[in-house]
Amino acid sequence: MKQLSQTLSRKDAEKRIPEVRVEIDTELAVLHQALIKKDYKTIKRCKQKLEELRREMLLLEI
Repeated sequence: MKQLSQTLSRKDAEKRIPEVRVEIDTELAVLHQALIKKDYKTIKRCKQKLEELRREMLLLEI
């Protein structure tokens, strides 16, 4: 039963990894524009979101 649960979660992780990569790319593009405009509120929000996505990616790749 435990092995079945792990297999299902691995398949979910395999589906989620490309989604997280797209989210990271999108957030980086937003951060780039915010840096150009010197929009410090958006810069801070983007950095926080990127940190969350980084953590999620690390967990998914284990």
